[in-house]
Amino acid sequence: MKLIGLTGGIGSGKSTVVLFLREAGIPVIDADETGHRLLEEDTGIRQAVADSFGLDVMENGLLSREKLAARVFVDEAARRRLNELLHPVILQSISAQCASLSEQGERIIVLEAALLSEGGIRDPWLSGMILVLADTNLRIERLTLYRNMGEAEARRRMAAQTPPERKVSLADWIIYNNGDLSSLREQVAALAEALRGLEA
Repeated sequence: MKLIGLTGGIGSGKSTVVLFLREAGIPVIDADETGHRLLEEDTGIRQAVADSFGLDVMENGLLSREKLAARVFVDEAARRRLNELLHPVILQSISAQCASLSEQGERIIVLEAALLSEGGIRDPWLSGMILVLADTNLRIERLTLYRNMGEAEARRRMAAQTPPERKVSLADWIIYNNGDLSSLREQVAALAEALRGLEA
């Protein structure tokens, strides 16, 4: 079984690439979805986050992902603290998901995570890396249109991540998402074929 990383900055279009890969029959594990699920389902993790960040990330007795995100995207120390709490359990869950997919006969699995290369899991986990790139202005436009962010908030969140261009040297495949969906779909179809070629 080979695990291939998929990364890119916020607003680059990773989620659409994931959708097209899944449509092409390539299984994808989404690290963000895994983290969200753990925060919702694992009372121990939820309590640890609440204990660490206090009542200002709670809403009606429940952990508010929106309030937590607003906090960690402007406070680097808070972001590191959250990663220290979540990364070990997320990695454990990803490992279990990989084992399950492998038992089902999957030979190629894609792992999507915005912070892959800075999360310490490039090696020895990954056999390759896919990078999704898009122009800065286009990313801001997507975040303001589709995620209801103000421009200042979009820029803050982008600044909290390593600039995607610095990850180019780590990438084995690059998807340029500056065009329309048809262009993106064509690139992902070619990528899916390349990934299937790794099964041999």
